[in-house]
Amino acid sequence: MLSRTLVIAFHGCEAGLAQEVAAGRDILKPGRNAYDWLGHGIYGWEDSPARAWQWAQDAAAKGGIREPAVIGMVIDPGNCLNLIDTEALLLVKKAYAEYRRTCEASGMPEAKNRGSEFKARFLDCAVFETLHATRMINKLPPFDTVRGFFVEGSELYPGAGLRDRDHIQICVRNPRCIKGCFLPKN
Repeated sequence: MLSRTLVIAFHGCEAGLAQEVAAGRDILKPGRNAYDWLGHGIYGWEDSPARAWQWAQDAAAKGGIREPAVIGMVIDPGNCLNLIDTEALLLVKKAYAEYRRTCEASGMPEAKNRGSEFKARFLDCAVFETLHATRMINKLPPFDTVRGFFVEGSELYPGAGLRDRDHIQICVRNPRCIKGCFLPKN
């Protein structure tokens, strides 16, 4: 759980979508990619429109977005799986054990994170989706959001523990937790 009532996060996307969502004519839709870092949902960079802009520019360079933009989200985290909390990390660890048992029982190979800095997080996504499915099966309250800190990018200086793309990311699983969207200044 977070100690704050509301979170401001920023989502990189197509400029036309940002305009439509800010005007209330469209909504952000949850992603369901097998490589999503925190499982399926609507992603935002907490307190960092600049990091969302970097992502949108990278996506445009790869041809995924024609005109990059950023939209801000006001989020009520609700029942948040906050990965900065040790108890939440233990839930994820248990979910991995369940995922592994499922793979072994079915003969299905375990997913693997891939790419530089493990940017394609197939294993992590499978573990988070296992955690959410297990909660549903056990009739436990679902998590509305998932929040985690990620180390990413190049060292700020030789030997640094900080990187130029470190960030806190929030994944909104329950779209009703997005209380409003806006176009950020600049």
